[in-house]
Amino acid sequence: MSPVTIPVFFAGLAVCYLVERFKLFGYGAELPELVRKVLTDYDKKNSEKRTQQEKAQLLIQALIGIWLIVALALHLAEVGIIGLSVIILATTFCGITEEHALGKAFEEALPFTALLTVFFSVVAVIIDQQLFGPIIQFVLQASESSQLSLFYLFNGLLSAISDNVFVGTVYISEALSALQEGLISQSQYEHIGVAINTGTNLPSVATPNGQAAFLFLLTSALSPLIRLSYGRMVMMALPYTIVMTLLGLLAVEFWLVPMTHWLYEIGLIAIP
Repeated sequence: MSPVTIPVFFAGLAVCYLVERFKLFGYGAELPELVRKVLTDYDKKNSEKRTQQEKAQLLIQALIGIWLIVALALHLAEVGIIGLSVIILATTFCGITEEHALGKAFEEALPFTALLTVFFSVVAVIIDQQLFGPIIQFVLQASESSQLSLFYLFNGLLSAISDNVFVGTVYISEALSALQEGLISQSQYEHIGVAINTGTNLPSVATPNGQAAFLFLLTSALSPLIRLSYGRMVMMALPYTIVMTLLGLLAVEFWLVPMTHWLYEIGLIAIP
């Protein structure tokens, strides 16, 4: 992944600096001093009233946040199990014992959950009807050098329409089937896996449909308060979409295979 992700990461940082520095695409807004003073006074007042129990709860929540990051980074368990452990630890150590108090934590996510259910249904139909079959066959009939960029582009296009995780799941399952049928080699399968992974994550920032975090923000109660519409999110994501998509495509096309071979040679990754 690093031959693609590292240059894209630094390009993303450069875009972030430029749009903030020159106030492009709706970025670079400054917090008015009066608003900052109100927020500061409010925080100071709440901090003075905070009890030892509330301070302990904040500390526990911070530790649980660290556990979440470490567990996901090191793949210590399945994602669902890690999420469940966070819920259990947070409710247990923060003293949440009433069902109604627990239910409030899920109210914000209800619109987002409804959309996820729709996405699940769409993907289930796609898998059952094998709607991605013609695209997969078209890509697999291309030369090995062209397969990576085609997988990247098709994944990126579909991931901007539907959730990137679901699209990536369908494509990687089809690629695995091609490997098991002997249509591609193990080495090509691993390269395709990188192309699929990056293709589902980089171009998918184009719309809130593609990234679950964007979709959650759009459906949250905060969205109307900050005047965040679907069109505004697309516009604000546009510079990142263009830069990261194009650079990711260049990396997949020209750098992925030679850099992977070099990493094999120096022993940083194991030969399958």
